[in-house]
Amino acid sequence: MSEFPEPAWRRLSSFSGPDLKLFKVRFDEMQNPRNGFSDTMVVLDAPDSANVVAVTEDRRVLFVKQYRFGIERHTLELPGGMVDNGEAPELSVRRELLEETGYAGHHWQFLGKVASNPVFMNSYVHHWAAHGVSLSQKQGLDESEDMEVVALPVEEVFYRWRSGQFEHPHTATGLLLYFSAMGWMDDSR
Repeated sequence: MSEFPEPAWRRLSSFSGPDLKLFKVRFDEMQNPRNGFSDTMVVLDAPDSANVVAVTEDRRVLFVKQYRFGIERHTLELPGGMVDNGEAPELSVRRELLEETGYAGHHWQFLGKVASNPVFMNSYVHHWAAHGVSLSQKQGLDESEDMEVVALPVEEVFYRWRSGQFEHPHTATGLLLYFSAMGWMDDSR
């Protein structure tokens, strides 16, 4: 079901590389249909993930502030994480919201799914919205997690998103889908 029907790349061989905790590396020898040239491509085999635009009754969006080793600084991100093996994305995102923030949602809406990074990854990010979230327990962080919950007014989040202040692409995409679903993209804000 491709929008762009073209001759298919052909996989000539495939072999496993190292297991990198969050990802497993796979090397695929692929043949270019245009010229017959073959080259080894790297694919990161990873589980899907899910995140949520969690909005409180007083119209504040929950974020987690956490240190990201790749860019060596803290970022503000939507709560979320990896989908466990055999777990439905909606159950995963409900669990992640509760663990990372202590909040639980009441009104859930699926916003869509987007490829994590189709250049070299085979996973998707499932984006959700939860309205009317409220604090129901303490954070339940893993030993390697260190997060601070930050709640921002939805109008401020929209401004920050439109001005490119969210660095994590999954957060930027989740907010795009959220503001589009809520009709904010049609407003002249």
